[in-house]
Amino acid sequence: MAGQRGTIRRPGVTNGAIGSVPYLRERILAAYPRAKFNEDIRHRLTEDEIIAFLADCDAAIMGGDVVSDRVLAALPGIRDIGIFGVGLNTVDLEACRRHGVRLGFTPGVNRLAVAELALCFMIAGLRWVPALNLAMRAGDRPRTRVGRSLSGRVVGLHGCGHIGQEVVRLLKPFGCTILVHDIRDYAEFYAEHGVTPVSLDTLLQRSEVLSLHIPRSRLTENLYDDALLARLRPGCVLVNTCRGGIVDEVALLRRLESGALAAACFDVFAQEPPEDDRLLRHPNLLATPHAGASTMEARIAMVDAALRGLTQGEPVDPAAFTDYL
Repeated sequence: MAGQRGTIRRPGVTNGAIGSVPYLRERILAAYPRAKFNEDIRHRLTEDEIIAFLADCDAAIMGGDVVSDRVLAALPGIRDIGIFGVGLNTVDLEACRRHGVRLGFTPGVNRLAVAELALCFMIAGLRWVPALNLAMRAGDRPRTRVGRSLSGRVVGLHGCGHIGQEVVRLLKPFGCTILVHDIRDYAEFYAEHGVTPVSLDTLLQRSEVLSLHIPRSRLTENLYDDALLARLRPGCVLVNTCRGGIVDEVALLRRLESGALAAACFDVFAQEPPEDDRLLRHPNLLATPHAGASTMEARIAMVDAALRGLTQGEPVDPAAFTDYL
């Protein structure tokens, strides 16, 4: 079990997306002058590299890094981990519990940045921005192509947690009909914001724009396969800013090639960086490299949350984190 929390002297920051950014480093150094940083943004540390990097540290700030039984067993001095970001899919929560590790995690800290990107994707998909931009860059000088306004559209949200609710707030000026399917009931929020909860079938059949905001888990992996994608309303714009692996990318390419989907706008992929060039080069795919939380404001908020997590983290109860895996 976790013992009495002592004074943290040297946290190790494993995520290069923090260590390579001066203003993020400065925030951490102001609190912990001896903090140690991985500065390589292009390479995700392996288990062996994490163990070696944190060997002389007494706490860690981690995000997207593997926190496994092997890592924790090799690092008995690490008992406090502040999480940078909102995903726990690389964290073995049972191992944290067994090793008495306290986890500091703030859900939804990047919600506005991701919601803004989802809104950007909706407009871009409806207005044929991906295909028109590619044609312009290729020197084709395309004639204008008639798209659709976001205003007044039927927008479906699969998931209405932190980010989904932020999307609802951002959509308010557009006067959209907003449908939601979620395994949780946010009745008070729905009533306050005029949102209609519906079955998954209804969501798929009616959504002119469908935005995904669900975690990746055994239940959702490749949920959007050939059969489910075939149930989408013809001409739908599919937006994914949540997790890769929820949409079967081979099936997605087939739907784009058939013209059944007007556009797919994806910030996340099953493998990152993605390697399927046929999909990435499709004119009606708008792809970004997991950049939903990549705003200065969101990164500062995530670092501040991770810093708080070092001193305010609690012993891990895996059941409390199932929504974020």
